Formats: sequence, structure tokens, C-alpha cells
Amino acid sequence: MRDDEYYMKEALSLAAQAAAEGEVPVGAVVVYDGEIVGCGRNRREKGKNALAHAEIEAIDAACRTLSGWRLSGCTLYVTLEPCPMCAGAIINARIDRVVQGASDPKAGSCGSVVDLFSLPYNHRPSLTAGVLEEECRAALQDFFRGLREGVRGGSPGVK
Repeated sequence: MRDDEYYMKEALSLAAQAAAEGEVPVGAVVVYDGEIVGCGRNRREKGKNALAHAEIEAIDAACRTLSGWRLSGCTLYVTLEPCPMCAGAIINARIDRVVQGASDPKAGSCGSVVDLFSLPYNHRPSLTAGVLEEECRAALQDFFRGLREGVRGGSPGVK
């Protein structure tokens, strides 16, 4: 069986695609029974849509793949700690487990600013934090450094 790092690398690949398109580099995959059933990356700028977060795209794709809105038995891998909107979508989709890379001290809702997963909702996903944390954090830092230096798509090394 593939491990958490394998799937996080898949999410990092999606984050790199987002960065190449000038989006904040966040990627997400939903895994069910060892298979990726949904993928997503940030597309807020391109789509001019506040809802176009990586997690929302991945959850939407997984629901379509599995023909239902209940994603019990699924794990979501995401390169950045989910925001309140995405944490709410994870709870509502009944995703069992979330694996995150970097924490988000500004908007993270799985422990950084608030922990929505610990509140008494009808579903409480488990969380594994810090998987490939350095790589996930570096992707974000490189992107924002590139923006400050006037390089489209973040770091000059992003393809």
C-alpha cells in the first residue's frame, strides 16, 4: 500500500501546476481504497471564484467519481492546512482523515487559528499534520518570494 508521502507528492505536483498558472500553490487529492478518486488545485485567480480552492475541487471530483456526497473511507491529502470553508466541506463530506503538509497560521482551521475538527459536529475527521511539511512550505515561500520579485507564477524555478 502506498504511504502518506506518496499521495502528498501527488498533491505537491498539483500545487506546482497551480503556481505555474499564477495561483497560490496548493494541491489536494482524495484517496479511496488506495486509489486517487479526486484531484484539485487552487484556481481562484483564473476562475475569479473564491470557492476555487484545491480541497473543494478534489472533494467535488471525488463525489463525482464515487457517485455520492458521502466520502466515508476517504483520506484527503492537502499541501496547506485547510481554511474554514474547506474544513467545513471536509466535515460535511464525511471524509475520515486529512493529511496536511504545511500549517497555515493566518487561516488554518485544523489547529492553527481554530480547530474545526475538534468541535462537536456530527463528523470529526482525524488529522495527520506535517507530512512533507518542508517541501510544502518551500513551495509556498518560493511562490510568494517570486511574487515579491515580480516573477509570474512565483519562483523562477517553477515550471
